[in-house]
Amino acid sequence: MSTRTGTRTRTSTGKAEPAMPTAEDRNSRRLAWCVAHLLRHAPDHVVVDLIGRLDAPTRKYLCRDEWLSASTVTLLLRHGDEADRQFVARNPHVVGRPLPGLPGPARYAARPGPSPELLGQVGPGPFAPGELIALLRRHGRRPRIPLTLLRMPHEPLDPQTLLAEHARAPLPPGAVEALLLAGALPRETCQALLDAGRQDTSRRQWHRPAVRAVRMGLLTFDELVAHVAPAHRTLLLADLPENTGLRWSLPERTGMRTAVARALRPLRDDPRLWAELLRHAPGFRGTLPVLVARIVRGTLDGSAGPQAVDGLPAAVASLAPRAAEPVGGVDRELALASLAVPVDSVEEDIRWVRDCLARGLLTGEDVIRHKAPACWALDEDHWLGDVHHPDRHDWAEPVLAARAEADRLFAVSIGADPDAWWRVAVTLPDFAGTLPHLLLRVTEGGSVSGRS
Repeated sequence: MSTRTGTRTRTSTGKAEPAMPTAEDRNSRRLAWCVAHLLRHAPDHVVVDLIGRLDAPTRKYLCRDEWLSASTVTLLLRHGDEADRQFVARNPHVVGRPLPGLPGPARYAARPGPSPELLGQVGPGPFAPGELIALLRRHGRRPRIPLTLLRMPHEPLDPQTLLAEHARAPLPPGAVEALLLAGALPRETCQALLDAGRQDTSRRQWHRPAVRAVRMGLLTFDELVAHVAPAHRTLLLADLPENTGLRWSLPERTGMRTAVARALRPLRDDPRLWAELLRHAPGFRGTLPVLVARIVRGTLDGSAGPQAVDGLPAAVASLAPRAAEPVGGVDRELALASLAVPVDSVEEDIRWVRDCLARGLLTGEDVIRHKAPACWALDEDHWLGDVHHPDRHDWAEPVLAARAEADRLFAVSIGADPDAWWRVAVTLPDFAGTLPHLLLRVTEGGSVSGRS
């Protein structure tokens, strides 16, 4: 649940004590909680529109909410006012930009200066732009040395010159990550640096610039999908394997899969189009949205990709729509019915749902479709336990399945219409029915009360 907040009053001793929250405070906090969950499934322009419709108290609680997605935080910092930025900066649950414990600009800046060995190799500087780019290429496997080079005396890098060099021969991942961290480059330049050309994706560190761009708040997931190239890298980013070092947390992974699934939606459930995606993605140099548009229009030539890409078939299979496996039995019917039955405590509900998931009686899709109220179905903490802490969750599959099903329901019912998203947002806090029921009522109009 959200952390307790409220106004403060002065006692006779002059000390500030938290006052009891008013009904208006509770309503604003609950609306902010529901909006935070909805924005995980909305495209960027809808996120910006919904944030702009919130009144000041609700917007304050939204900035302090612990379920804010990485993209929502980025858009709040980009389009919000100074009060929004201050509330987000003081939110202890905003665990990105960058994650605590992972190297960021401040941590690298606190390191000692260049080592004598490095000075012996490159000299003390100052470096001309061409010299600096050449050094970034030579030492760009990991970001540590490029970040040190960027702290040494050098002439300012011209973004156009940098992009021309990157287009001629893409910079290594460590150099790109260092430029994102400490290059002070315009956002358009950062986006263009994510085009990796024909670099080999078998390197372990190829994904770091994309993850870093999201962690720093430079780009949202939708923007990442729109600018990462070649297209097969975007598909692989949605299904990164578990490894050490810089990687997606579970909430970030769901956000990336939501954005990629949104880009793949024109393929619908046509097996022929999905086969064309897997066939052409390895050799396509452009971005994923461009590839999908050309597949749908049928304007690609008949040649397939030059070679297979490790992990790509599995990534495409994980994103492709698939029919639900036929399951039945009395136990499953009882488990589905129990999702709409009030329980004595959240802890008891979590124990029951986790047991049904472990026994294969329920899936994440079932929870989204059948659990009531709808706001609890969207919040995994209400049916799976504490899942919002990064990288410490052993039930990833139900979360991924639930988010994907919610994405599908929102896309089918309300699409990218900000007015429809707003109607869902203001209805969700007091709606007692399931999410499909809510979306049906909102799209049909009329009363949206889920109560008898």
